[in-house]
Amino acid sequence: MSSTNRTVVVTGIGATTPLGGDAASTWEGLIAGRSGVKPLEQDWAADQAVRIAAPVAVEPTEVIPRPQARRLDRSAQFALIAAKEAWADAGFEAKAGEDPTVDPDRLGAVIASGIGGVTTLLDQYDVLKEKGVRRVSPHTVPMLMPNSPSANVGLAVGARAGVHTPVSACASGAEAIGYAIEMIRTGRADVVVAGGTEAAIHPLPIAAFGNMMAMSKNNDDPQGASRPYDVARDGFVLGEGAGVVVLESAEHAAKRGARVYAEAVGQGISADAHDIVQPEPEGRGISHALQNLLDRNDLDPAEIVHVNAHATSTPAGDIAELKALRKVFGDDADHMAVSATKSMTGHLLGGAGGVETVATVLALYHRVAPPTINVENLDPEAEANADVVRGEARKLPVEGRIAALNDSFGFGGHNVVLAFRSV
Repeated sequence: MSSTNRTVVVTGIGATTPLGGDAASTWEGLIAGRSGVKPLEQDWAADQAVRIAAPVAVEPTEVIPRPQARRLDRSAQFALIAAKEAWADAGFEAKAGEDPTVDPDRLGAVIASGIGGVTTLLDQYDVLKEKGVRRVSPHTVPMLMPNSPSANVGLAVGARAGVHTPVSACASGAEAIGYAIEMIRTGRADVVVAGGTEAAIHPLPIAAFGNMMAMSKNNDDPQGASRPYDVARDGFVLGEGAGVVVLESAEHAAKRGARVYAEAVGQGISADAHDIVQPEPEGRGISHALQNLLDRNDLDPAEIVHVNAHATSTPAGDIAELKALRKVFGDDADHMAVSATKSMTGHLLGGAGGVETVATVLALYHRVAPPTINVENLDPEAEANADVVRGEARKLPVEGRIAALNDSFGFGGHNVVLAFRSV
């Protein structure tokens, strides 16, 4: 097909997170304001400055047959679980080619990871050192590749229109979904399976993040450690899991009678050009991404009633994002209910944009915004710039079409903002 500007919709959702093994249980946990953060019980955690994390609620080996799981890095296991749920939720009964409602040549997959198969790489290096060359798994390279999750999802659904792996640190999952929207808009595909995954709860990443002073060391209160916008916030909590959506052209979805969760309006992208780790303190890069979203898409700021914020619980990043929202939207920011779901899931790095897209879409579908938990003393700068949903979930307007944003930002200054609209 030639270049077009087709409407894109969300027809399937899937997730495996610290709050639940699927999208429904994850959503229930978010609305209930439940934390998935726990003490680390592994022997290696005793020597760490950070001894808390947010592991998945359901181990992937409870879902994936063990022979298959042994050939997949943990990040690919999560992606496959979430993608299969989203695929079935969209109403597809088999992979493309076997299901007559989807053409494999018109099906794509875009699954991102910020770090990739780090646990496979580090574990197999330990095997090499301790047991020798012959004991290293022959599956190591296909497992550790950053594109392993997307490749395995593409194989599972039979995608032949293109399988891609954006890597933009903590913005990776959102960038994958934005890329997928463009694949459909421009006519490359009719259907794309898209999202993000991460599995980095391992002694090396935790030691490294801890030594950067990026993570919370509130080991005595795990469930209260991730506290975006609180004056006492002291860093993020590492989480793991995946979130995946099925995107379709509105025409293709209508032809097969698919249920539609929301319209995927589009994306806005920018870069800070400021620092490899620190965000630009005034949120200028984020402002550019938000403005880019408005300039490139049919979106009225008055429609936007909800923002799923990046809000990792770091002193600088949380406020920079809210300053950007205020700068771009002005008084319209007053009617945007801001939720920081990382207060419950922890920070899934490259998987965050995928999981938070699922949350954003469900917020529109059910017309309710999840709470931000653990905000005991709201930062005055947060209060001055945004309407933070605290304590318990908040109903969104029940009449008319409403829109919501999902913000994702990453080391290196990557900024991605996604917009969705109710149908």
